[in-house]
Amino acid sequence: MARTKIARSTARFGARYGSTLRKRVREIEAKLRAKHKCPYCLTVGSLKRKAVGIWFCRKCGKVFAGGAYTPFSERG
Repeated sequence: MARTKIARSTARFGARYGSTLRKRVREIEAKLRAKHKCPYCLTVGSLKRKAVGIWFCRKCGKVFAGGAYTPFSERG
């Protein structure tokens, strides 16, 4: 029996939903959980997502709009 790679954050899905979709979810969750820098106080790791596109800095208290999974959208 061959061993497969560990699925990291998508291991909770088991063998369901297909490998390509699990890979996409894994990449999105990695971006979401990364340490982001606040554009106002420049503190790393203080940003938290309140809702889709709404970000909150726990240190300075600023609330601002950004991307869905990162504080700054990748599109121009």
